[in-house]
Amino acid sequence: MIINVEQLEKFVIDSGLISKTDFAIAKKESEEKNQSIGKVLISEGKISEDDFSRISAYILGIPFVDLNEKKLDLDTLSLIPEPIARKHNLIAFKKTETELEVAMLDTDDLSEIDFIKKKTGLRILPRLTNVESIKSGILQYQKSLKADFGDIIKTESDSLPTHSTDDSADALKKMAEDVPVVRIVDTLLKHAILQSASDIHIEPYENEVIIRYRVDGILHDVMILPKNTGAGITARIKVLSSLKLDEKRLPQDGRFKIDIGIEKVSFRVSMLPTYYGEKTVMRLLRENSSGFTLEGLGFYGEGLEKIHEATRLTTGMFLTTGPTGSGKTTTLYTLLELLNTPNVNISTIEDPIEYQMQRINQTQVKPEIGFTFSSGLRSLVRQDPDIIMVGEIRDNETASLAINAALTGHLVLSTLHTNSAAGAIPRLIDMKCEPFLLVSTIKIVIGQRLVRRLEKPKDKYKLSASELKNLISKINAPKVLEVLKTEKIIGPDVDWKDVEFWKQNPSKEYPDGYHSRIGIYEILRVTPTIRELIMKNASSDDIDIQAKKEGMLSMVEDGIVKAVKGLTTIEEVLRVISE
Repeated sequence: MIINVEQLEKFVIDSGLISKTDFAIAKKESEEKNQSIGKVLISEGKISEDDFSRISAYILGIPFVDLNEKKLDLDTLSLIPEPIARKHNLIAFKKTETELEVAMLDTDDLSEIDFIKKKTGLRILPRLTNVESIKSGILQYQKSLKADFGDIIKTESDSLPTHSTDDSADALKKMAEDVPVVRIVDTLLKHAILQSASDIHIEPYENEVIIRYRVDGILHDVMILPKNTGAGITARIKVLSSLKLDEKRLPQDGRFKIDIGIEKVSFRVSMLPTYYGEKTVMRLLRENSSGFTLEGLGFYGEGLEKIHEATRLTTGMFLTTGPTGSGKTTTLYTLLELLNTPNVNISTIEDPIEYQMQRINQTQVKPEIGFTFSSGLRSLVRQDPDIIMVGEIRDNETASLAINAALTGHLVLSTLHTNSAAGAIPRLIDMKCEPFLLVSTIKIVIGQRLVRRLEKPKDKYKLSASELKNLISKINAPKVLEVLKTEKIIGPDVDWKDVEFWKQNPSKEYPDGYHSRIGIYEILRVTPTIRELIMKNASSDDIDIQAKKEGMLSMVEDGIVKAVKGLTTIEEVLRVISE
């Protein structure tokens, strides 16, 4: 936001906010530091941030809005999804049929204004505000789900469906179209998106239905609904997902998509029969969540160099490993973005397609008609690909086909469900893959987990002698200390007893001190010595020990580096690893 310095000087001096001498000193300092005059005045306490925002609005002729203590309409607020609002400091607060008023810190951000205009189809009216107003607006994304559901149940209590013995498809379809059921499901989905949930769990019990969201990897109870709402909610989700309404004995999987204005969100649906009814789990997949970078995911230093080196290969296999929900697919998509150039043909076979990517041929498996990873991979190799991404290696047939593709001039990327990078080798051997083929194809294996990211405000502290001794016993302390110094996270003369860690300082915006997640990794490069161990059918422990001798940081050690850097906490790293 560009402010005319002469106008600013005249206003603050004429209004008595600052003396002419103080302004001249601040002006000279801003020129020397190449900083804006406003930033210098605020940092030196000459003027408050709120006053500067109001003065800027007056000079620029832009209305100033204060959102503190102001209750915002959730439908208007949600026109800009929370992640975008948080990243770009934007709050949609007032809407008419043709116009949308948006509170901003930088009203010169024309690209963002144009983006919102295209997505909402409304004329955007920028309004200047301050940091506290933006924080207040973002907090309202967390508006109580209970309040919304309470309103629905209160106003629609007479219309809520009751348990019926008629389980025909027609009866269930009618139940799914009941207004209160539609409102409950819409509210459920909308709040999950606003709270950046990755999964929604709907769990029927004897006398109630429990709703839970998974946010930043942690499940939270968000609502308990009356038992009589369960059948209607399940039927509504089945209708959205095109599932069989009258099938309650067998598991079913489906998918549907909703458009909330600025972003499209797909829901991958899984229905599972339980004692008290069908449990529903929905995974949220944000289709335009692209633009990741390896550095943004948490890669750095020597590990990052290993990955970049591997991406320059034209043949071989690149694997990511970890449990469900550890970010493996996101890592693969980031690698694909890195590899996606006009001179290569990239094809994928996935279940599901989580992100849609330009200039990449993405294929969804359909096991119900016999189109599996293995059959899809057979077809892909006949499509003249340079790079193939297989969503997951689940069986020996897919593993054999992937290895053969890597042997015959393709670069193959895939995932495996193992606890560590070293565990990928024995897992593939269990799938009847020959060791001599593995040493010829596998180039690099990434083991990973996701930890919650620490948010400001946060506090520094030092470990006690006993805590430090316990921590050092779990890691290669000299190696980790070396990495901390190489990455300039600590000074060259700092020893473990002087290393400072970080802990959360809960705030209104972040009640547990965390927000979003970042990866912790171990990167195993298949070196000549590792190849020898594979040929000898060595255990994952033997491979892991050798990889660490050759400089590999374990996931715990990578997590400790990130804890010292202030990205997460020791407790969070140990929690995730113990799981």
